Amino acid sequence: MKYPSLILKKGKSDAVSRFHPWVFSGAIHSDTSNIKDGEVTDILSASREFIARGHFQSGGSIAVRILTFKDEPIDAAFWTFCIQKAVDYRKVIQLPSSTTNAYRLIHGEGDGLPGLIIDIYNNICVIQCHTIGMNREVTNISNAIRQVMQDSIDTIYIRAKDTLPKSFATDIQDGFIIGDTASTFIKEHNVLFNTDVITGQKTGFFLDQRENRKLLAQYSKGKSVLNCFCYTGGFSLYALIGGANQVDSVDISQKAVDLMLQNADLNTFEGIHTGTCADVMDYLSDKSLPEYDIVIVDPPAFAKSLHKRHNAVQAYKRLNILAMNKVKSGGLLFTFSCSQVVSTQLFYDTIVAAGIESGKRIKVMQSLSQGPDHPVNLYHPEGHYLKGLLLYIE
Repeated sequence: MKYPSLILKKGKSDAVSRFHPWVFSGAIHSDTSNIKDGEVTDILSASREFIARGHFQSGGSIAVRILTFKDEPIDAAFWTFCIQKAVDYRKVIQLPSSTTNAYRLIHGEGDGLPGLIIDIYNNICVIQCHTIGMNREVTNISNAIRQVMQDSIDTIYIRAKDTLPKSFATDIQDGFIIGDTASTFIKEHNVLFNTDVITGQKTGFFLDQRENRKLLAQYSKGKSVLNCFCYTGGFSLYALIGGANQVDSVDISQKAVDLMLQNADLNTFEGIHTGTCADVMDYLSDKSLPEYDIVIVDPPAFAKSLHKRHNAVQAYKRLNILAMNKVKSGGLLFTFSCSQVVSTQLFYDTIVAAGIESGKRIKVMQSLSQGPDHPVNLYHPEGHYLKGLLLYIE
C-alpha cells in the first residue's frame, strides 16, 4: 500500500535515525497540506530515503508519531503483532498474576505505539486514544485485542473524547465496542478496589503507582499516615493493610473521598481510617494538624505544557514545604510529580529547595517511578513521566 509522504529538512533526520518516535513540525521541509489528520504517512530524509512511518497530525509541535521504522504495511496483521508483543512483555513482568488483575497493556511510546493507551481491569479492556490516527484505528486495535487475549476480555470500552483535539472530538463519542460492563472489582497485590471505567479518572484507576503503594505498605506497620490527593484511596488502603494504626485521607473531590471509603469497606484491616474533603494546601497549612509518621503527596499534574512549568515548580515547592513540616522526626515523605514537562532533575532540584526552606535534615532513601507495565522506550526519555522520592526526614 502506498502512503502519503513528507520530507524532512537537511540535518533533521538524525533523531528519527536514532529511533526517537516523534517528528516535530519544525523539522519538515515539504508541504503537508495534502495529508489528512490521522493519516498514516511516510517520513523521508532530505535525500528522499525512507526513514519511518507513522500517524500525521497538524496543529501541534509533534507532527508525526512513529509506528514503525520499517517499510511495512500498517494493517490488521500489524496491530495483532503489536498487541501480541505487549502481552508477551507483560508475561515477563508477571502481569496479570494470581494477586493482580489490573495493569497497563499498551503504554504509548513505551510499547512502540505513540498515542495509544490500553488498560486492563479484570475482564474489561479500556482503550484511550490521544491522537486522531489512533482513534481511526480503533476497529483494528479492538479486533487485535480480541484475537490475542481471547476469552480473558469480554468488554472493550473506548475513552477518547477528552484526549483528542476539541475540533475533532466533537465527531466522536466514548462508548462500548463490545460488552457493556462499566465497573468491576479489581485486585492489586490482593488489595481490592471497585473501578468504573466510565466515570473514573484516566481510564478508571491510577495503575502507575502499584509498586510504590506496595513499598508504602512495607513501612506502615504501627504508623500514622496522611495521604494527600488520595483519589480513591490507593495509598491509604495499602497503608492500612500494611498495619498502619491511623490513616487520614484528603482529597478536594467529595466523590473521590466517598469512593475511597467504599474501597476501604472491601478490605480487612485493624487501623482507624478517616476521609476528608478539603483543598490539600489549605489542609496542610492548618497549624493544629498533627505530625505523622508518613506523609504521601501525589498531586495531579501541575503543568501539562512548558509555559506553565514555572508556576508548577513553585506549587510543588510550596506543597512539599508544607508536607515536610507535617512529618515527625524520623518519619517518611513519599513525594511525586506526574508532570511530563517537569524533568527528573528539575523535580529533584525543587524538592531540594523545599527541603532547604523547611530547615529539615533529609536523606533520600529511594528514587521512585512508574511500574514496569508503564515502560520507558530507551530512545524516548520523555516517557519517564512519573518522578518520585522516598525521603527520611529528621
